[in-house]
Amino acid sequence: METNNIAGHRVVQIAYHVPDIKVAAHRFSEQTGAGPFFVSPEIKLSAGLHRGEDCLFVHSSAYGQWGEVMVEFVQQDSVGPSPFRDLYEPNQRGLHHLAVMTDDLPKSYEHFRAQGVELATQAWTLSGVEFAFLDALSTLGHFIEIYEATPQLLGFYQRVRTLSEGWNGRVPLRNVADLGKDGGSDQHEAADDRSP
Repeated sequence: METNNIAGHRVVQIAYHVPDIKVAAHRFSEQTGAGPFFVSPEIKLSAGLHRGEDCLFVHSSAYGQWGEVMVEFVQQDSVGPSPFRDLYEPNQRGLHHLAVMTDDLPKSYEHFRAQGVELATQAWTLSGVEFAFLDALSTLGHFIEIYEATPQLLGFYQRVRTLSEGWNGRVPLRNVADLGKDGGSDQHEAADDRSP
């Protein structure tokens, strides 16, 4: 029986809210050997709802591989309510969510709802990718992020993982745009753009 799952959905990522994603990712890389981390600044949404209200929160993220799971560090760049502000103020840090994938978002929403885990945030990226945060605060103390396992997203996860294999520890922070070039080789310096 697979143990790294939540309600039948495999956990693919663990995410921490931090005041500064670059500082956090660099420190985590030094402490654990995870990485390299790909930084995506000021990610904007085309639409978003948080607890029934319009919410176009802007955030920055750094993504890296840590063994079998992706690690994300996230900071909120905009002011106002969001799934991040539900748990943390700008200067605070801690576990924010575990992420899972699905082949059918509406079906998974209903599956989690039947277990008392309600939809808190529903959002769409500028490229039209839907993702959501499910409210597991009362049971797990954090959110569950969920998104569809599209070829684009699966490719992103695989690329981050592949580039972590045999990584020599140099240039721990890179630009997420480098994933589509030469993989953010060790000649590239620190990072500044966006993921799916």
